[in-house]
Amino acid sequence: RTQWFLRITRYADELLDGLDAIEWPERVKNAQRAWIGRSEGAEVRFTTADDGAEVVVYTTRPDTLYGATYFVFAPEHPLVLARMGDDPEYAAFRTEVSRRSEIERLSGLDGAGDDDEAGAGRAKRGVRLPFDMVNPVDGRTIPAFAADYVLMEYGTGAIMAVPAHDQRDLDFARQYGADVRVVVRPDDGTVLDPATMTEAWAGDGTTVNSGEYDGLPWQETKRRIVADLETRGLGSGRVNYRLRDWLISRQRSWGAPIPVVHCPDCGEVGVPRDQLPVRLPDDLDFTVQGSPLEAHPTFKHDVVCPRCGSADAVRDTDTMDTFVDSSWYFLRYLDPTSEDHAWPVAAAGRWLPVDQYTGGIEHAILHLLYSRFFVKALRDLGHVAADEPFAR
Repeated sequence: RTQWFLRITRYADELLDGLDAIEWPERVKNAQRAWIGRSEGAEVRFTTADDGAEVVVYTTRPDTLYGATYFVFAPEHPLVLARMGDDPEYAAFRTEVSRRSEIERLSGLDGAGDDDEAGAGRAKRGVRLPFDMVNPVDGRTIPAFAADYVLMEYGTGAIMAVPAHDQRDLDFARQYGADVRVVVRPDDGTVLDPATMTEAWAGDGTTVNSGEYDGLPWQETKRRIVADLETRGLGSGRVNYRLRDWLISRQRSWGAPIPVVHCPDCGEVGVPRDQLPVRLPDDLDFTVQGSPLEAHPTFKHDVVCPRCGSADAVRDTDTMDTFVDSSWYFLRYLDPTSEDHAWPVAAAGRWLPVDQYTGGIEHAILHLLYSRFFVKALRDLGHVAADEPFAR
């Protein structure tokens, strides 16, 4: 079904950089930095060993490419689905994985320490695929797996696995007998034995077992290897974010209605300003299966297309995430009785940013991040002049 999003990713860099200009507690700022999750790395092109099909991965540690000893796809990856077809064992694996929530599956996505260690050490489920991949930096063939700890919704749905330098990959390698290859030697003298190590090394160090890059600090290897990949057409530097666009649509009866009409001829048509607000009915039946708005006798169908007048148009029955309301409600206090405008722009110019926001750490990410996004978007639309909602 159609879902609705707000494009918060357009503001990722501004939301991140703006944290340096507001006097907020560091733990709140750090929570938002982690949620936005800006990272600098590379997209790298691997190929299948049998027919040369290209698969792109994103990694924040391209310096560890020589340590990639296997390759992992999300179970839902199109290439895997095409190759496995109706294989009953694989279908059973996919079905089992699909029953688990994203949070249950998610324990890190990128190679060489790209993510936090939440979920590291948890038993991971995977299957060996009947083909290999080619490591682009040295031409080695490495085995391909599908595993539950990689999701299609994040990155490219595939990763290079570097078990010596990523704990999730090391856990999986021990479970499924994949090789471990050390390519970063710790500068503090710690000895890493690939045969016996139980903790991956994701810290600083000197490049080893990596051909022409041996002896370089890992940061220098990262810079050079990205440049070399670009020269050879095998990859490119890229900035990536954890932040995803904000899914605001809900299949329920509370929250602001989404003011869209679906017309068989015109497609999706916004409700005109003079027909706003769209009001929810008062006589909903909460015993029905699914959304009460979808089942209401008139709400969905008592509408014509605002553009062409078609009586076959229907109203969108989704409502908005309630964070949409709490992201701007403070502006309504500037003129709460007005029926002509949500707030007076001149007054917003005098009052924003609010001097002091008082609230708990539980609001650190969603409410406070969404409020910042709303103010920046409203500024760009000309409705406020401030860059931030709350100064402290």
